[in-house]
Amino acid sequence: MTDFLMPSLGADMETGTVVEWRVKPGSPVKKGDVIAVVETHKGAIEVECFEEGTVSELCVEEGEEVPVGALLARLNGPGEPAAQPEPGEKVQEQAPAPRKAPAAEPARAPRERAPEGEAAPEARVAVTPAARRRAAERGLDPATLKGTGIDGSVTLADVEAAAPSAFARPPAEAAEPAAPPRKAKRGFDPDQMRQAIAAAMSRSKREIPHYYLTSTMDLGRAVGWLEAFNRERAPDERLLPAVVLLKATALALGKVPQLNGFWENGAFRPGPGVHLGWAISLRGGGLVAPAIHNADKTSLPDLMAALRDLVGRARAGGLRSSELIDPTVTITSLGERGADSVIGVIYPPQVAIIGFGRIAERPWVVDGGIEKRPLVSVSLSGDHRASDGHTGGKLLAAIDDLLQQPEAL
Repeated sequence: MTDFLMPSLGADMETGTVVEWRVKPGSPVKKGDVIAVVETHKGAIEVECFEEGTVSELCVEEGEEVPVGALLARLNGPGEPAAQPEPGEKVQEQAPAPRKAPAAEPARAPRERAPEGEAAPEARVAVTPAARRRAAERGLDPATLKGTGIDGSVTLADVEAAAPSAFARPPAEAAEPAAPPRKAKRGFDPDQMRQAIAAAMSRSKREIPHYYLTSTMDLGRAVGWLEAFNRERAPDERLLPAVVLLKATALALGKVPQLNGFWENGAFRPGPGVHLGWAISLRGGGLVAPAIHNADKTSLPDLMAALRDLVGRARAGGLRSSELIDPTVTITSLGERGADSVIGVIYPPQVAIIGFGRIAERPWVVDGGIEKRPLVSVSLSGDHRASDGHTGGKLLAAIDDLLQQPEAL
């Protein structure tokens, strides 16, 4: 028997709202399956299962907000009997309770007029239970809403986005008693995200003894190699400078692993791999830094594809819990915003953050002479509990060395 808990999707998360279950009691699951969608201040996150087994119980109803670490569901391993709920424990029943529709139960649209003596077919649309309850509270007919969920199902977010006056229910249905109000989130809230980020960064500056290093690096060889690589390729197959910086950083962390991991329970814990968190600004404000897993073992073209995919899903609200749980180091790049340099604040429990400024042509000494070269300012903010400036300097030197050998990336 395994307890499935509300995951911590970052140091700035305190609670989450289960807006949709993708499984039900009796559903078989394996590692990597999405079993629920949870809304946080970062938006809707697909929560994955980390065990193989069968869903025994769902312990939180859709639309319910619970703290990090709260029991969400129980899973049975192979051959284990179904668990019995503890006395007084609230469990989502497999059979529908009164006035609660099962997941994705079709909603009825108004009947079309049929020839006399012949029943008319009904138009049907899938509606999640949370969406149905919220639609009842707002006096909406969910059958008239456009669904954005799986197979076009109407979700809680679709109901929240609807205008009540445009989709008012017929009087007979409106008279149906509404479900009691539920405490649910209302989608992405940039103000709430900003407050959460501020709280996490305040904690970081208060608890983590930061040290800071900067280095200017010559990208002449890297830029020349990149131009040659892209010359014969279609636009969607070309590499951006950011991916070269990302790969060089990933390989450098393999050489200096003291900065790749977490500070937990008063000690450094090495990361299970080089999982680089890439800071992404979100439309409407705020940012998120999901992980690109095993970046050091990924080819440049695959890394470019992964980066494009990650940015697109982050801004569309399609991230997965595994991408937010375990970034081992965060990279922030503000070069495209015109910033010459950036010095970041460590995102706990990580022990380092690396920043890249814009690539700009400046005077540089080469073999005793001055040449115009593409340069970039690279910064490291390190946690003095886990490392010191000597170790941080080794990491920056390793990044620089790798950038001078772009063909080896």
